[in-house]
Amino acid sequence: MTMPIPGSEVFSSRPVDPDELQRSLPSTLATHTVTQEQIDGLDPLTYEVVRHRLWSVTDEMGEALKRMSGSPIVTDANDFDFAISDEVGQEVQVGLYNTMLVGAVDLAIYWTLRHRAANPGIAEGDMFLTNDPWVGGGLHQNDTMVYQPVFHEGKLFAWTSAICHEPDLGGVGLGSFSPAAQDVFSESLPTPPVKVVRDFQLQRDVADVWVRRSRVPMLVGLDLRAKVGANNVGRERILALIAQYGADTVKAVMKRMMGDAEHRLRDKLASLPDGSWSATGYQDQSHEGDRGLHRITLTTTKTGDHLTFDFTGTDPQSGVVNCTYAGMRGGVMLALLPILAGDIPWSAGGLMRCFDLVTEEGTLNNATFPAAVGRGPIGPAWLTGSLVAECLAQMLDRSLELGRNVQATCCGTWDTAVIAGLDQRGEQPVPFLNIIMEPMAGGYGARPHADGIDTGGLFCIPMGRIPDVEMTEFLYPVLTLWRREEPDSGGPGRHRGGVGASVAITPHGTSLPMGLVLASAGKAVAQNAGLSGGHPGNSGLDVVARQSRVAELLAAGTMPSSLDEVSDTLEIGQNYASSYLAPGEVLAMTWQGGGGYGDPLHREPDAVVRDLREEKITAAAARAVYGVVVRDGAVDAGATADERERLRTVRRERSSSPSSGSKIDTTAGRRLDDNLVEVTEDGRTVVGCRHCGEHLGEPGSLDLALHEGPTTDAGPQMLADPTDYVDDPVVFRQYTCPGCATALYSAVVPALHVDHVGVRSAR
Repeated sequence: MTMPIPGSEVFSSRPVDPDELQRSLPSTLATHTVTQEQIDGLDPLTYEVVRHRLWSVTDEMGEALKRMSGSPIVTDANDFDFAISDEVGQEVQVGLYNTMLVGAVDLAIYWTLRHRAANPGIAEGDMFLTNDPWVGGGLHQNDTMVYQPVFHEGKLFAWTSAICHEPDLGGVGLGSFSPAAQDVFSESLPTPPVKVVRDFQLQRDVADVWVRRSRVPMLVGLDLRAKVGANNVGRERILALIAQYGADTVKAVMKRMMGDAEHRLRDKLASLPDGSWSATGYQDQSHEGDRGLHRITLTTTKTGDHLTFDFTGTDPQSGVVNCTYAGMRGGVMLALLPILAGDIPWSAGGLMRCFDLVTEEGTLNNATFPAAVGRGPIGPAWLTGSLVAECLAQMLDRSLELGRNVQATCCGTWDTAVIAGLDQRGEQPVPFLNIIMEPMAGGYGARPHADGIDTGGLFCIPMGRIPDVEMTEFLYPVLTLWRREEPDSGGPGRHRGGVGASVAITPHGTSLPMGLVLASAGKAVAQNAGLSGGHPGNSGLDVVARQSRVAELLAAGTMPSSLDEVSDTLEIGQNYASSYLAPGEVLAMTWQGGGGYGDPLHREPDAVVRDLREEKITAAAARAVYGVVVRDGAVDAGATADERERLRTVRRERSSSPSSGSKIDTTAGRRLDDNLVEVTEDGRTVVGCRHCGEHLGEPGSLDLALHEGPTTDAGPQMLADPTDYVDDPVVFRQYTCPGCATALYSAVVPALHVDHVGVRSAR
């Protein structure tokens, strides 16, 4: 008998119907439900008390997980999450850690109810384990979820879950990243849901099978028990809550929480004008040796109180830069939670009722088995979230109130580097493996009213942290030469994107070369786009200094602070590569800052001086990008005005953009973004420049000036040469107002990129 491949029953774009799912369960699996009357009849005070208790339960689960885990990924970087779900898997309360995982947890529970309820059955005292991204739970195989049904009086009442990224679960590549993988069989084995706890006892045979696959079995075994412990805490606290308030009351609160979240988000959407917005992004390279660009495209449509995210037109799955449906859904939640639900309790089961997904199977962010998906969450899922954020920003920027939630793209991606080798510092050599977690300090995107947060973290992990340098050096045979913020890495704009940072490490305490795996994006094409004319943040750059002088410098008492000091032989790390780091060599990683908001020539000169003083930008950028002339630490107002006018003249000349001379009255216009307004004239809608009143055309058909040039035209933050990574030409593209030369759109994109700025023609 041939069994279907788990996960081959691809989730459709139609949301799971909980009533239909419940009706499909076997009669032996009774569930605890409540009526709508019980939900509506909740006492407000009781509702708030129980709601906050459920929130505290998830927090306590997270603390239990962190205290029991031995992995720095959990204990330092906070790359994990947890949830309480109702009887059919709808997420009632989620954690504030890795929010991408929110889009996958419920899918695993839905799958388990459909495929495990009859055989082997779902019973009190069970826990399931899975790392199958086609089933859900996580976005790639390193995301491992342990989850349990919670029963009350013999009826299935709820589910708890705990999930974290494991440092290594086997496969060809270190850390389970295989840069050359062409299918899942070169990666960690995906495990469909299996009972790891039965009758409240950890199943030793299953646990042994699980840790056997890993290069670091002790850490994986600790994490397994930590997740079991976190679920035990969740179950005990839920049952205590039921004992105090009654099962019907607690369940009614759970249902009400999701309903309230749904209604609040629908009310917010209904207050905004209907419309459609599009965005396109790229993965530069899909695997080791590839020099191509791979596109994800999105059209977001808001109709009434509902959103549709349509990814039709996305490129076919390729190499390792794929994610499953769960990853795509996780990417959507990455953006939706902070941008649209920042003031709404994160009862994700209700929020997810407010949107639909339209997607083609076999594409980069809806890959079918057996695609390689090891890069899933930090490649296509992350890019999916960035594109959703870009579309939502365009939608919200029209509103003065909700526009405060607009944010340019944050650091754009995760720069992955995995090192592994032999630690010879003790009496006996010990194998080690370390995922370098410093890129947790990414730069946040700028907002219409504020700069991005410098090294503020990752958009998808609100509670993320970088590890302690001393602890890293204690655990692994490395020496950190520097870890610092990088000037000019934040995208220039009226408000500047938050700066990113860099780290340099060298082997210390081992005489053997370390294995090195690199996996990243955003080195040729910007992943951290700006908004409303703001420039993208810096490109990523990984460099290995061969034939290094670091040992001599350290012996002489000099701590090097630049690669030029270290070596004359610098090897550019590709997006995807398997390499090595030998004793005496240096790995330097520079990750990305956030995108800027608005035209850099509109930035307050005093803010530029402050940035210069705090080393957020360089003197060259102050003048060349922001047009600010600084003398003796202060703004030269006259010279700055002249310099900014000179830069505007350069924009006009390089784009051959004479003004039409047609002006409109924009004082009564409706805001579109920082630069554009909509005005109704003689019964028709036209778009004008807010700064000079230039008539730019009708919505979707604008006459703008266009410039295309080398990526360095975007500013000194473009560290990488695109020709080192891809064959397709990559350009800095900027649209400006033909009247006042204000930057309306600025991007680093492939030359063949199709813009979504509503341009009819470029003068």
